[in-house]
Amino acid sequence: MSYKTCVTVAEKTPRKTKHILSKALKKSEYAEIRFDFLKPGDVPEALELVKNSLKRCVCTLRPKKEGGKFSSNERERVSILKLISEYNPLLLDIEFQTLKKDKNLQKYVKNSKTEILVSWHDFKKTPSMNELLRIQKNMTRFSKNIKIVTTAKSFIDSTKIMSLYNPDNKINLISFCMGEIGKHSRILCLYLGSPFTYVSLGKPIAPGQFSLDEVKLIFGKKKNR
Repeated sequence: MSYKTCVTVAEKTPRKTKHILSKALKKSEYAEIRFDFLKPGDVPEALELVKNSLKRCVCTLRPKKEGGKFSSNERERVSILKLISEYNPLLLDIEFQTLKKDKNLQKYVKNSKTEILVSWHDFKKTPSMNELLRIQKNMTRFSKNIKIVTTAKSFIDSTKIMSLYNPDNKINLISFCMGEIGKHSRILCLYLGSPFTYVSLGKPIAPGQFSLDEVKLIFGKKKNR
């Protein structure tokens, strides 16, 4: 089968971000730029350096309370998210809770013509199926691009997450489980309709994340059977 990957780029300086992004996009269809790994004041420089590649990039500015590195105040984070939207990346990842609280941000990004990827994470567990379906339905108020990621404590958790994929839904869903137990869901999601799976160029950025070479090896073996 054909598959697509999105390399996570999480660097601490603008120039290193550009360098690793260029390397990533030579090997992968897409890349995710974790702007929260940069100092807030360095984000404008980084945007200028990578602006010609942003049509293939998911841009993320994750706060600490959502598992990210951004530790400044929320007002500054929202201001930076608005700036990123003006560069029109492929997708701008904004947390579900953020969009629920900030209608102004939602309107601003919409006016910029940038597509939002609404994301929701649970770093401790995987909720019930009913709860997951409720969350997914509410997320569609903000975008057709949905990302739901939970933590697998058992193989049943991965089954629940994979059950969210429904060809009848008019959404672009990216859903999988974090952690070693749920690692296989990062591959299975591609079979069920996820537009891509997140990978690293080496050391994993998130729990259970495959490297790009590992994913290529997995699919290479399947093609050779």
